[in-house]
Amino acid sequence: LNEFLLQAFADTRQLQLLYFWLFLGIYLTALLGNGLIITAIACDHRLHTPMYFFLLNLSLLDLGTISTTVPKSMANSLSSTRAISYWGCAAQVFHFTFLIATEYSVLTVMAYDRYVAICKPLHYGTIMSSRTCVKMAAAAWVSGFLYGLLHTANTFSIPLCQGNVVEQFFCEIPQLLKLSCSDSYLREFGLIVISICLFLGCFIFIVLSYVQIFTIVLRIPSEQGRHKAFSMCLPHLAVVSLFISTGLFACLKPSSLSSPLLDLVVSVLYAVVPPTVNPLIYSMRNKELKDALK
Repeated sequence: LNEFLLQAFADTRQLQLLYFWLFLGIYLTALLGNGLIITAIACDHRLHTPMYFFLLNLSLLDLGTISTTVPKSMANSLSSTRAISYWGCAAQVFHFTFLIATEYSVLTVMAYDRYVAICKPLHYGTIMSSRTCVKMAAAAWVSGFLYGLLHTANTFSIPLCQGNVVEQFFCEIPQLLKLSCSDSYLREFGLIVISICLFLGCFIFIVLSYVQIFTIVLRIPSEQGRHKAFSMCLPHLAVVSLFISTGLFACLKPSSLSSPLLDLVVSVLYAVVPPTVNPLIYSMRNKELKDALK
């Protein structure tokens, strides 16, 4: 195979242009929101804390995620084509898997940061030192890189003999596996089991962290103290909920509900919406971030 054919959002020229302008607006919104957060954190010394350091990493990952999928789809709509080269498809699979896995790891680390800040405030500076934060972020990026490399190498080592039409607006592993020869996709099964174990491990860690956090917060006698603690946690909890719920819906959607249009909508929900909405969630009620942006 020299190329793959991606799913188009529309067949008529007018709708293709409408889709292009709509996604251009979404893409620029994501670039602006994440770019402002990155600039504010990098330039304002008051935001040089562990929480904002991990938020900066999250914004970088969101920029990378949406830049992996949306620009190519927009370019195809503008030029009335569906083609993506073989190596371009491999690059999309690697970068998307790498960035999504890293983002989930960073969100897990951020849950630990909130746990230490609220449950062990006197030891926060010692536990979450600059060196520790850099090591945790580096571990998230390296593990995501290895995860993406492993999945990409495995997916593109499988013989594909069911055509070259990918029923998605970007190269996605489940859709590529549908093109594989009979039974050869079972090679991916072991990686899927490992992925589920890693996902559940991080998910349980996040849940246990927030159980501890809410137990401590509800014991705070003053209403102002409880409000401050909740304001520190709720943006992260909202981002995690959005990330996991859209991903789970895409993975666990019943096959009886599957259709090309619904699959496209679901893929937009988990690949495009979170990177665009995350900056709004984090900046909406964050006074420090608003002051830095001003």
